[in-house]
Amino acid sequence: MRIGQWLAVVGLALPFGIGCAAGDSPDTGLDRFYGQALEWKSCDVAKLDEAGAQCTDVTVPLDYSQPQGKTITVAISRIAADPAHKQGVILSNPGGPGGPGLDFMVDVGAAMTPDVKASYDLIGMDPRGVGRSTPVNCHWPRGFGLLSAGLDRAGFDESVATQSDLATRCAEAEGERLPYITTRNTARDMDVVRAALGAEKVSYYGTSYGTYLGAVFTQMFPERSDRIVLDSAVDPERYGPVHMMRDMGPANEAALDLWADWAAAHDGEYHFGSTREEVRAGVEDLVRRSAEKPIRIGAFEVDEHDLPLVLFTGLDSPDQYTMVAEQWRQLRDAADDKPVDISEELNKSLEFMISARPEDSSPQMAIMCGDVEAPRDPEWYWRNIEAARASQPVFGAFANNLTPCAFWNPPAEPTTVVRNAVPALIVQSTGDTRTTYNNGEGLHRALTASRMVTLRDVPIHWIFGRYQNSCVYDAVNAYFRDGTLPATDITCTK
Repeated sequence: MRIGQWLAVVGLALPFGIGCAAGDSPDTGLDRFYGQALEWKSCDVAKLDEAGAQCTDVTVPLDYSQPQGKTITVAISRIAADPAHKQGVILSNPGGPGGPGLDFMVDVGAAMTPDVKASYDLIGMDPRGVGRSTPVNCHWPRGFGLLSAGLDRAGFDESVATQSDLATRCAEAEGERLPYITTRNTARDMDVVRAALGAEKVSYYGTSYGTYLGAVFTQMFPERSDRIVLDSAVDPERYGPVHMMRDMGPANEAALDLWADWAAAHDGEYHFGSTREEVRAGVEDLVRRSAEKPIRIGAFEVDEHDLPLVLFTGLDSPDQYTMVAEQWRQLRDAADDKPVDISEELNKSLEFMISARPEDSSPQMAIMCGDVEAPRDPEWYWRNIEAARASQPVFGAFANNLTPCAFWNPPAEPTTVVRNAVPALIVQSTGDTRTTYNNGEGLHRALTASRMVTLRDVPIHWIFGRYQNSCVYDAVNAYFRDGTLPATDITCTK
């Protein structure tokens, strides 16, 4: 495919119907899904089995406007409540989009107080197209659908060709199903799960993209929404492959500054430089060197398209600063032709990004591209990249680059407009590198009855269950326990 030639996928523009909230109308054709009996069994996942969970598959329509047509299955897990104290069901999503969530509630449950955990059936779920839920597989030659544009026009043109190829492969492998792998359909699936579990309403915990899914669910099924907690939130007006991504550029440059300060304080161990400026100069130099000569490390060749992503994947938590430093030292040593024993963590990261093992992230792109249309003109992205380089020397070419969505057919349904008064608790760090603080504020405005818990001065993405903070944890547990939002917004400190 030539650069600038757009995909034409048969069937991608088919219209969708909007599923009814509870299947309570006899002519919806959805009653058989809402009323299905579930057969629980062992999950055959060590983490879930050790937690005492059981798993089952829920049958849902591929296309909710054609409920008599093809079906798919959605895999869910359940850590059961104490029957004597049960007060509800909590559904969940770990983000991505495209993140498998079958075992997610094991981690979230560990952050709950014992009385809260005993009060709910904790439901993990692989969203449609992901993991065990009739997965999308575009058979990509690389794992990650996001990459940096590189340092010059030649690098950008190379990234355009790569993204075009990834989109073409998805169209050829999954074109018939792609229109239906969307957030709106996952929200519909959640309501089928709710009914199959025998619940009138469901509570919900979602992080990252999972906050967007939760917000869409409250918009589509407000009467089925109970206690909603949205951690590290996406502004629904900025969700998608452009605005949400561009927000990450300045946030990650700021996080890189903090890591550079930390690395400078540990110069005796890592020798990256004794000041922030020296550390950053070394980072930028290694990216330039990787453009001239890809870094050979382990079984991989790492160039300027993927090297910034090593930092991006590690800078979303201060707990990972040591890991980032060790990985960066390995890459620098490899660039200097020194012998390197690649760490297990770096090997796994590069294996996923570069070689698509054990699987690729095509479900992520299927969901995001299926939800929101992206600009199609490569020159639009190039102008944004060039404008960002001065203030974002490491991440500007990543955050402003195009994705496979630039070569996707338009979404089959309009993007969901979220504006409602369903009560919700929003939890957000001011230093979040993935879903930036302004995104949390945007969701707070869209959910007019929400309250917001702000964690100040911590560059952390996903707080409850990942980063211990008693102020945040107390607020989340209290809401799940009592169902009463704080009287006002709350600010927590590290």
